[in-house]
Amino acid sequence: MSNLPVSLTPPVAAGRSKSPRKPLYTPEQRARRDATPWTMVQAILAPLQFLVFLISLGLVGYYLTTGKGYEAATISILLKTFLLYTIMITGSIWEKVVFDEWLFVEAFFWEDVFSMLVLALQTLYVVALFKGWWTPEQQIYIAVAAYGTYVINAIQFLWKLRVARLEGKKNDESSQNGQLSPSLTTSGTNWAGQRS
Repeated sequence: MSNLPVSLTPPVAAGRSKSPRKPLYTPEQRARRDATPWTMVQAILAPLQFLVFLISLGLVGYYLTTGKGYEAATISILLKTFLLYTIMITGSIWEKVVFDEWLFVEAFFWEDVFSMLVLALQTLYVVALFKGWWTPEQQIYIAVAAYGTYVINAIQFLWKLRVARLEGKKNDESSQNGQLSPSLTTSGTNWAGQRS
């Protein structure tokens, strides 16, 4: 080992050190997030949409396995689509208030990309339904594809929720020790960054 050139040693050591991850929110963004009522709107709509998704998934599964309950499955998909549009519109308002951008902010870029994919698939389902494109079963499979993408999107947002909570916890600990973290302020967070 001592015969290795000196120039190889620094890159190996540098590769082991990790740069700190950029926080989801600046102190100003965190303050705006905590102050806006749109945070609470998101905190209510997200679990409501998930509940409707679970019910709809059951109805869709029942239809696909038995051939019965098409109307109930269709109504549930339309309700899920309505909630998706609602949460996308209010979410873009939330992003504008907190980050001063309507969508695709750096902190939630990939979540917004997958949200748009879910929105495109659910919109395709609605258009196919009302235009009479394809068979009812084929239309339902479009909704199934949308639901699969929605699950990925929900996992993305749950991960960001966890990150936001950890940042809030780290900030609380820093505040208790008399130190103020330059990148974190306020208390712990819950869904959509709402204060816990």
